[in-house]
Amino acid sequence: MTTKVTINRLATGVPGLDEVLGGGLPELSFNLIAGPPGCGKTTLAHQMMFALAKPEFRAIYFTVLGEPPLKMLRYQQQFEFFDSEAVNGSIRFINLSDDTLTGDLNRVLERIVAEVATHSPSLVFVDSFRSVVLSADPPNNPEKTLQQFVQQLGMLMTSWQATTFLIGEYFAETDNNPVFTVADGLIWLRQSVERNSMVRKMEIMKMRGQPTLPGLHTFRISGAGIEVFPPAQVVPYRNVAASTTSGPERLLTGVSGLDDMLGGGVPRGYSVLLAGPSGSGKSVLASAFLAEGARLGETGVIAAFEQHPSHSRNPVVAALIASGRVGLIDSHALDLSIDEIVQLMLREIHRLGASRVVIDSLSGFELAVAPTFRQDFRESLSRLTLALASTGVTVLMTSELEDRYTDLRFSPYGTAFLTDAIIVQRYIEVDSRLRRVMAVVKVRASAHSDDLREYTIGADGIHVGGTLPAQEGLLGGRPTRKRALGRPVVESD
Repeated sequence: MTTKVTINRLATGVPGLDEVLGGGLPELSFNLIAGPPGCGKTTLAHQMMFALAKPEFRAIYFTVLGEPPLKMLRYQQQFEFFDSEAVNGSIRFINLSDDTLTGDLNRVLERIVAEVATHSPSLVFVDSFRSVVLSADPPNNPEKTLQQFVQQLGMLMTSWQATTFLIGEYFAETDNNPVFTVADGLIWLRQSVERNSMVRKMEIMKMRGQPTLPGLHTFRISGAGIEVFPPAQVVPYRNVAASTTSGPERLLTGVSGLDDMLGGGVPRGYSVLLAGPSGSGKSVLASAFLAEGARLGETGVIAAFEQHPSHSRNPVVAALIASGRVGLIDSHALDLSIDEIVQLMLREIHRLGASRVVIDSLSGFELAVAPTFRQDFRESLSRLTLALASTGVTVLMTSELEDRYTDLRFSPYGTAFLTDAIIVQRYIEVDSRLRRVMAVVKVRASAHSDDLREYTIGADGIHVGGTLPAQEGLLGGRPTRKRALGRPVVESD
C-alpha cells in the first residue's frame, strides 16, 4: 500500500494569509510573488522571512536592485516585524548588483548557486529577478533570453531543499513565461487608485497540493506590515434557547413599550433593522439597546460610521466604551473593504465575548467603503449579516430613510429581507405639528404588535405611548389631515 506523503505547512506570520493559502505555505515549495511596482511584494517577502527565520531555519535574501541592501533595510526596519538582531544571523542579505551589472547571466546564476551551497539555507528569496534579466547584455549572451534565464533559475530553486521565492514585477497574468508553470505557488498582488482610495488586493492564482480561497482578497499595509482580509467563514449558529418549547430567549431593548410591541423583546441571535428619517431617534434607541445589555451584564460592540460617539454627542455610549463594556469600531479610512470591516467587527466581538452589536448606520457604512466595493453593496450586506449571525450575536442596524409620505420602504438597499425583525420610525403631521410614531413591521417566527404608537424623546431616552386613537387630531368636528406610514389619511366625524 502506498503511503501518502505529508507536506508540512509553514505559518507565514502574515495575518489572514495562512487562511487564504489554505493552511499555510507548503515547505520546500517554489513560489512566485508578482505584481506591479509599489504593491507590497518586498514587504510581503520580508514579513514572511522575519516570521520564519530562526538559527536552525536560516534565510538568504538576494537583492539585485540598483540600491544597496542597507538602503532597502533602512525602510523595511520601520515595520514592526523587523528584527535587527536576526540580520547577519539567521537572515543573510547578499547583494548581486556587481554581478548583475556585468550583464553575464551565467555569472549571476553561479553566484546564487554558490551562496546557497555554502550556507544551506531553508529559505531563499531573489528580489527582483526581472531586474537581473533586463540588465543582461544580449549580444554577449544571445542564448540567455528572459524565458531561458527564468526557467533555469526556477529549475535550480525547485531542486534545492529549501522554500524559495522569486519576487518580480509583472503587470499582467498573461505574461508568457515558463516560470508560471514551474512554480508551485503564484501569489499575485494588485493595487488601484479610485478617488482618494488606494485599494490593494491579493490573489492566490496557484498553490499546489492544497485548497486555497478563490477570488481577490483585500489587504492593507500598515506599520505592523501586511494584513490580509479573507472572507469570514460562516458557520451555522444553533440557538439552543430557540429550540425549547418556551420559545426563543428574548433580549430587552431598554425601551419597555417597544419590548411589548416586539412580543417581549428581540429574540436572541436575531438581526434587527431600525429604519427611520433623520432625527427620529435611531441612535438613541441603539444606545438604549447597548445600555440595557450592559445593565444585564452583557458586553456589546458598536460600529460607528457616522459620528464618533463622543461624550457630548452620546454620553450613554461614551460611558459604556470608557468602562470597557462596549467595544468601538470607528474607522474613517477611505479604502475600507467589506471583508476588512467584517474582520474588525468579528475580532472585537471575540475579544469582548459580545452578545449585542450595533451598526450605526448602514448609510454611513456604505460611505466608509471604498468606491470599488459599493457596486455590490447589497451582496456585501448579505455577507456581513451572515457572518455576524454565525457568531450568535444579536444585531441592531440603523438605516436612514427619507420620509416622503408617499411610499413605505425599510432600506434603500433592498435588503430588508435579510433581517429577522424590522422596526420603522416615521413622522406624522397633526395640526401643523410633527409627531413621531413607531411600528413593528416584522418579527420572524414570532407574534408581534401591529399597532402604530406615538413616542417621545426626552433626556432619559425614548418613551413609547399608547396606540394612536382613530379620531386623534380632530378639532371641533373639522377634518384633520394626518399623514403616516406612506399614505395620506383624511379623517372626519
